[in-house]
Amino acid sequence: MIKTLQKIMKQDKERFAVPRGVQQAIPIRTIWPDGIFRVGKKFSKSFRFEDINYAVASKEDKEAMFLSYSELLNSFDSGATTKITINNRRLNKADFESSILIPLKYDGLDEYRREYNQMLMDKATGANSIVQDKYVTVSVMKKNIEEARNYFSRIGTDLITHFSRLGSKCVELDATARLRILHDFFRAGEETDFRFDLSDTMRKGHDFKDYICPDTFEFERDHFRMGNKYGRVIFLREFASYIKDSMVSELCDLNRNMMLSLDIIPIPTDEAVREVENRLLGVETNITNWQRRQNQNNNFSAVVPYDMEQQRKESKEFLDDLTTRDQRMMFAVLTMVHIADSKEQLDSDTETLFTTARKHLCQFSTLTFQQMDGLNTALPYGLRKIDAIRTLTTESTAVFIPFRAQEISHSGGIYYGQNAISKNMIIANRKRLLNGNSFILGVSGSGKSFTAKREIVNQMLASDDDIILIDPEREYSSLVKAMGGEIIHISATSPNHINAMDMNRDYGDGANPVILKSEFVLSLCEQLIGSQNLGAKQKSLIDRCTASVYRKYLQSNYRDNPPTLQDFHAELLKQSEPEAQEIALAIELFTSGSLNTFAKPTNVDVSNRLICYDILDLGKQLLPIGMLVVLDSIFNRITQNRAKGKNTFIIIDEIYLLFQHEYSANFLFTLWKRVRKYGAFCTGITQNVDDLLQSHTARTMLANSEFIVMLNQASTDRMELARLLNISDLQLSYITNVDAGNGLIKVGSSLVPFTDQFPRNTKLYRLMTTKPGEQAEI
Repeated sequence: MIKTLQKIMKQDKERFAVPRGVQQAIPIRTIWPDGIFRVGKKFSKSFRFEDINYAVASKEDKEAMFLSYSELLNSFDSGATTKITINNRRLNKADFESSILIPLKYDGLDEYRREYNQMLMDKATGANSIVQDKYVTVSVMKKNIEEARNYFSRIGTDLITHFSRLGSKCVELDATARLRILHDFFRAGEETDFRFDLSDTMRKGHDFKDYICPDTFEFERDHFRMGNKYGRVIFLREFASYIKDSMVSELCDLNRNMMLSLDIIPIPTDEAVREVENRLLGVETNITNWQRRQNQNNNFSAVVPYDMEQQRKESKEFLDDLTTRDQRMMFAVLTMVHIADSKEQLDSDTETLFTTARKHLCQFSTLTFQQMDGLNTALPYGLRKIDAIRTLTTESTAVFIPFRAQEISHSGGIYYGQNAISKNMIIANRKRLLNGNSFILGVSGSGKSFTAKREIVNQMLASDDDIILIDPEREYSSLVKAMGGEIIHISATSPNHINAMDMNRDYGDGANPVILKSEFVLSLCEQLIGSQNLGAKQKSLIDRCTASVYRKYLQSNYRDNPPTLQDFHAELLKQSEPEAQEIALAIELFTSGSLNTFAKPTNVDVSNRLICYDILDLGKQLLPIGMLVVLDSIFNRITQNRAKGKNTFIIIDEIYLLFQHEYSANFLFTLWKRVRKYGAFCTGITQNVDDLLQSHTARTMLANSEFIVMLNQASTDRMELARLLNISDLQLSYITNVDAGNGLIKVGSSLVPFTDQFPRNTKLYRLMTTKPGEQAEI
C-alpha cells in the first residue's frame, strides 16, 4: 500500500469514545484566536474563497479556468489532507433586514421606502433565498501549535496566490468566523443569536462548544436529528467514467441547508509512479500467465480477454498521466449532508440528490450506522472519518469544480437586480470600487432610464448623498418632484438663471481658485467666439479681466455676490487694447443680448439634495455654452460637498450630446478622471456605444469606468463591447435580443448577467417607467 496514504490513515485513526453529551459529539478539542483548531490528532485551518464566473465563460475561458484549478489541486501538500466545502445556507432574514432594508426617516418619503423594502423582501425570499459559501480546510499533523502556525502561514500564502490567478479572492478565517459557520449550520434560523467573544469566554471559563452546539443530537441508522431538524449524510459510492463539470453545481442547486465536501489526499509523484508500475507489472504478469496456459492447451491464436486488455490500457494511461501530463495521483472522498424540517422532506430531498447523481451516471449511497462520522467528515473541521476513498488523477478531481457564478454582495451597497444564474440579489457599492464612475448602455426601450431612476430612488431613500441630473429629454421631472428635488429649466426664455461665474471657497481644491476659473472662462470665450482660436493676446486679456472681476469677491472672503459675465464684459470694455473690444463684441450676444441666461446672478435653489438640469429647450446656439456652465456648476457643488464630507452622484442622460462639443467633452473627461478624489461618482447614459467610441475621450472614459450596466445592445455595439471588455460569446447572449431590464453588469473585474423585474403595481414603478403606453395609462 502507498506509504503516504498509510501514514495519513494512521493519523486519522482515533480511539472511539461514546459521546456523553451534545458537546462531545463536536470533535474540536482546542481553538486558537487565529482560526487554528485541534481536531483529533491534527491541526486544521479554513480559508473562504469567492466564486468566479465559470458557468457563463466561453469554452476557451472554461478550459483556462479548469487548468488553473488543476494547478491549484497540484499545489496541495501531500503530507496534509485538503477539504473543499460548498456550504448552502439560507439567507438570514434578520441580517438581511439590517444590512439591505432602508430605515424609515419620517421625511415625507417613507411611503416609497415601504414600497422599496417590500420589493427587496420579495426578491430575497422569492426565487432563491440560499447563499453559497465556499471553503478550503487544510489539516496536518504537527508537533505543536508553533509548527502548525508556520505551516499554515506558508500554505495560506500559496492558496491566496493560486486563487487570485483564478480571479477568486481567498481569505483566512479566524476562530470566530469558523465557529460562526458551525453555529449557523447546527442552529439554522437562530443565526442572529451568535454572540461569541473568545477572551470573554476564556475569562469566564466557558466551553466554546456551548455557543455553537444544537439542543440535541440523535443519530439513527440512516439519518440524524439535530434539535428539531432532520439531517442525512450521503457519499459518492460509484463514479462514472466521464463526469460533467456541472455535476457539483447541480447537486448544490437544491434549495436547502446543506454542505458538500470533497476530501483530497495528494500522493507524491514518485510513490504514485512506483505504485502504478507495480500494478501494470501485475497486469502484464497475469496476461503472460494466461497466454502460457493457452499455449499449453495448443491454443496459439487466443485473444487476450477484454477485462485484462482494459486493465492494461487503463494502467498505461494512468502512468502516462503521471509521467508526461503533469498529473498527480489523488485519493478523494465526496460526502454531502443535507438538512430538512421533517423526515418526509428529508427522504424526498435525498431521492432528488440521488436522481441528480444518476443523471451523471454516478451513484450516491446513504451512510448506514455512520451518520456521526459522516457529519464530522462533511463539516469543515478538517477530519476524514469515512473510508470510501477513490483513486483519481488531478484532472478527474478537478471535474468536481466548485465554481459556478460570481455573486456581487457588497456591504453598504444598493440593489441592482438579480443574478440571472443563481437568482441571488446583486448588491453593489460603487464607493468600494477603485473608480466608481459608471455607464448605462442599451438600445432605446431596453430600460436605461429605468435603471438610472432606480439608482436615484435608492440613493435618495437610503443615503444622504447628493444627486445631480442632466436631463435632455425631460424624462425625470415627475420622479424629481416626487422625491422633493429641484428642477432647473434652462433656456433662452426661461426665468431661471445660473451664473457662469459662480465660485465657492473650495473651488480651487486648496490652490488659487481664480486660476481654475480662468481656465473655465477661457474655454467659455473660445466656445462663444466660435471657430477662430484665441491668440496669446486675447488669452492674456481674458486672464487679466477674470482676476480683476474676482478681486473684490475674494477680498470680501466670498461674502459678496459673485461677479457675472456682465461684469466680465464691462471689465473687457475698460481695457485699452483693441483685442479686448473684439472679445467684448463677440460675447455680447451672451452677456447683454438675447442669449444672456448665464450672465445673471443665480436665482434657483442649487442647494437641494436632488437637482435636475432640464436642458431640453436649450437652442443650438446655447447648447455648447449651456453644457459648459452646467458642468462647471456641478463641479462647484462637488467641491462644496467634498469640504462637508458628502458624496455626490452625477447622472448625465444622452451623454453623447456632450461629446459633440470639444470643450464640454474635455471638461467632462477631466471631471471623470478627477471626481473620485472629490467623493463624486459620474454616470453616463447613452444608446449607441459605436457613436460613443468614435471619440477617443469617450473610449478612455468607458475603459476607466469600473461599473457598467449593459442592457439589450445593437449588433455593432455588441462587437465593440466584447472587444473592449473581453466578453465571451455566452455572456454576449445576455445582451442579445433580451427584454427590458435584462443584461450584463460589470462591477470591478466581475461580469454578471442580471435581470431586473420591478413590481408594476407600485407608485415607484409609475414614477420610473418611460414606456409611452404605460405613461398614457398613468
